[in-house]
Amino acid sequence: MIDLRRVGRILGRGVHLRCPRCGAGPLFRGPFTMHAECLVCGLTFEREQGYFVGAIYVNYGATALLLVAGFFALERFTEVSLAWQLTLWGAFAILFPLGFFRHSRSLWMSLDYIVNPADEPPPRGTGGGS
Repeated sequence: MIDLRRVGRILGRGVHLRCPRCGAGPLFRGPFTMHAECLVCGLTFEREQGYFVGAIYVNYGATALLLVAGFFALERFTEVSLAWQLTLWGAFAILFPLGFFRHSRSLWMSLDYIVNPADEPPPRGTGGGS
């Protein structure tokens, strides 16, 4: 059974660019540079080579969805010419993915952690050691 509170908590951590496991450690140390692991709980962020290819799909999907929806909204509700729309949305298609880069990686990690919580610590009070 899916625990919706857990899913919401992990996605919230992704939106806030925090570690999906503990929610305390920052993911990024610079605009485009990630920490190798969480500074608080030690979760490895890039589990394997090519791990963040999924983040590219998240970024592309968000860009395409907003671009298409925005185009049709402007077409329907304004008198903006096609040339201006192409200029506007062309610039959007270049700039938005750069600004959304950090969130796409963070959300990808959160989605992966929801589906594959292999590194999840044992619940408190269970004596996780052997």
